[in-house]
Amino acid sequence: QKTHLKSICLQYQLYLLLNSHFFCLLRNEKGLFTIFLCAYVPKTAAGHCKWAEVLKDLEQIKTSKDIDVSLYTANTDEDKECQIPVMRCFFLEMKVVVHECRIKNCSKTQDVLNIWKNGKASLENSKLNSTTSVKCKECEEYEEKDFTEFIQSFVKVIQRECK
Repeated sequence: QKTHLKSICLQYQLYLLLNSHFFCLLRNEKGLFTIFLCAYVPKTAAGHCKWAEVLKDLEQIKTSKDIDVSLYTANTDEDKECQIPVMRCFFLEMKVVVHECRIKNCSKTQDVLNIWKNGKASLENSKLNSTTSVKCKECEEYEEKDFTEFIQSFVKVIQRECK
């Protein structure tokens, strides 16, 4: 029991020490600047776009000559509330590309697989099961476009998401 009390006393003393230093920092310009940096910098470093890996792999496959498919291609200018269904559509179509690459033994099969796996993981972390607006289209309602146009649209949507 004595150890527990010592621990509480130590924690309280640390609390008082840190608390007094924190308020001292607030009293001058350099302190405010330091607090701002401490709050902002970790957010920007850790807050890089969750789609960055997907974007990198899309750049790898966009010039692939082995992939010759027509895919439902969502509009890049959809409403913000339709963003998750749009992303879901692109990743569903990437599953088609995965199957196509496995059949044809594409040179970029691993990159395509990476896109699909990373996208699936990111979408599951997003509001995947969120309710979508009635005005959002189903994937099959979009126009079918060739692989190159599909990738260009996909890149635009992800870049907009990363801003």
